[in-house]
This record gives sequence, structure tokens and C-alpha cells, in this order.
Amino acid sequence: MLLAISKDMDSFLQLCTVLIIFVFVLAVTWAATKWIANVQNGQAAQGGNIEVIETYRLTANKYIQIVRAGEKYLAIAICKDTVTMLAEIPAGQIRLADKPAGTVPDFKKLLEMARRKDDNRKNEE
Repeated sequence: MLLAISKDMDSFLQLCTVLIIFVFVLAVTWAATKWIANVQNGQAAQGGNIEVIETYRLTANKYIQIVRAGEKYLAIAICKDTVTMLAEIPAGQIRLADKPAGTVPDFKKLLEMARRKDDNRKNEE
């Protein structure tokens, strides 16, 4: 009887140890990801002379981008291994989005919209 309780307690302690190690590794991974993201954002915002205005996906690995380089706007084609300048676009022909760059949508609002759509779809069925 005592031996069975001892084995159960040992199994429980092993489970707790594994869970603690898992949570620790998860926390370290989260912290490292945040740190790397901050470092990359800091590097991207240093000069401020190059900015991607808009991206349009043509296929899985081909894009057309409008890029501001200094005071010029350029249309470039981006493929798997190459980047090709297509044309220079006059500043007067560029329509910039009204929303400020770098804004993050509110997740709670997006979740509520998804729930409403799901509820509407369920009601239609």
C-alpha cells in the first residue's frame, strides 16, 4: 500500500516538474521572440528613407510593391531571387491610405465581428 502511494506521488511530482519546465521554456521563447522583434523594428526604423507603401501579390512568390525611397516613389517587381524596378511614379499619382502606418487592429473587435458572422451563418442554416 505504501509503495503504491509512493509511486503515485513520484508520478505526480514528475508531471509537475515537466509542466514547470514546459512553462519556463515557453516563457523564454516568448521573451526571445519579443526581443528579436524589437531589435528588427529598431533596425527598420533607423534611416526612415525607405518605406513600403503598398504590396500586391501576383502569385505565391511574385509581388509588385510601391516603395518610397527618399522623395521618389518606385514600382518594383519582387520574385523569388530577383528585384526589378518597373517604373518611377510621380508623387501626385500616389494615393496614400488615410489610416496611420503601423496601427494594429483591435483583436477584441475582430473577434466580435467573427463571432457575429458565425452566429449569422448558424442562424441561416
